[in-house]
Amino acid sequence: MTSDADASTPFRIAVIGHGTVGAALAALVPERADQIAAITGMRPQITGIHTRSRGTSFDEILADCDLVAELIPGVDGARAYVLQAMAAGKHVVTANKQLLAHHGEELWAAARENGVQLRFEAAVAGVVPVIRVLQESLAGAHVDRVTGIVNGTTNFILSRMADTGATYAQALAQAQDLGYAESDPSDDVNGKDAAAKMAILARLAFDTPVHIDDVTYEGIEHLTADDMAYARDLGLSLKLIGTAERVEGGISVSVHPAFLYSGHPLASVNGPFNAVTVESAAITEITMSGPGAGGSQTASAVLGDIVSAMIPPASTPQATQSLPVVHDTERAFYMHLEVADRPGVLAQVAQVLGLQGASVKSVVQKGLGENARLVMVVHPLLESRMLAAVELIAGLDFVRGRPRVIRVIEEQFQ
Repeated sequence: MTSDADASTPFRIAVIGHGTVGAALAALVPERADQIAAITGMRPQITGIHTRSRGTSFDEILADCDLVAELIPGVDGARAYVLQAMAAGKHVVTANKQLLAHHGEELWAAARENGVQLRFEAAVAGVVPVIRVLQESLAGAHVDRVTGIVNGTTNFILSRMADTGATYAQALAQAQDLGYAESDPSDDVNGKDAAAKMAILARLAFDTPVHIDDVTYEGIEHLTADDMAYARDLGLSLKLIGTAERVEGGISVSVHPAFLYSGHPLASVNGPFNAVTVESAAITEITMSGPGAGGSQTASAVLGDIVSAMIPPASTPQATQSLPVVHDTERAFYMHLEVADRPGVLAQVAQVLGLQGASVKSVVQKGLGENARLVMVVHPLLESRMLAAVELIAGLDFVRGRPRVIRVIEEQFQ
């Protein structure tokens, strides 16, 4: 007797790339084929794998597939493969966040023009289904802000620094030993990876084109164990946070280290996990979290997109907004100063801040003599005003070295 799954129509998948994710997908598809066939009436099967060094040529696997899974690094080569696949009438699933952050509008337009789907859940936050939630579940909501921990490598590093007192270099080395960080972790630790992901989330949340060049980003390389210690003293946790929000008739998209108070839903997200909080008047806020990296996790998200493509229709519509990008926004700030231990230091610092319209929320003083340190949290003000204050404070004769400034997110949800 033939089962319904055995009688199902084949759904042919061509894979570009056979690295960690590609190999995991090749193992996962046959493992889950029966269940997918029972749900969709179609049985997924990989009919070809193309790599630079081996496998069938791309033209050959393209001719014998229904969908292309693009799983290679880089932008230009991936863009060419994806455009060729869609021009041939094939659905595409990609995990390439840089590709979408640089060329998203062109690729989504090509998908619409050719009547195919371009799915990309795995490009942002691993198995956390934030893309599907923004595109489908919250399609009727007016999203005001998206805040996320969207890079598992940096979150692991900062968690280790907070938990063990490790230096940045020590925590990075441990992340590399455990496979959470690449041998060259530059795009992770300098914020570029998270910036690409936030560009994609902002595009979906606000229905306006967002290129990675619109995203202001900063990494974690300059953070110290002292910052972690002061965070504990001030009741804060330190994370690399991506923020996309509506401001002054436009949008602001940025990635920066930021302190969070304990009531914020991202404050307790530790280790290599990702999490995204979406805020809207219609829903207040929802937070989604889960593993943000790893071959099997990413492959699972890719397979989820493949299943979605098997059940059409779905597409990323053309943007209907053209909102200006605002870079100078109001933030609260943490400031760390190495100062001479003498009377009047705090008063002079507060006076300079006051000239820029800043007021001090909390202060911690530690050390004596040459080891005197002053740490404070400043109420929200424009970033340009805070940076101007930092320049003035750096010139005071009792300040040893440039002040270190980190943003603070004050929102709490309880």
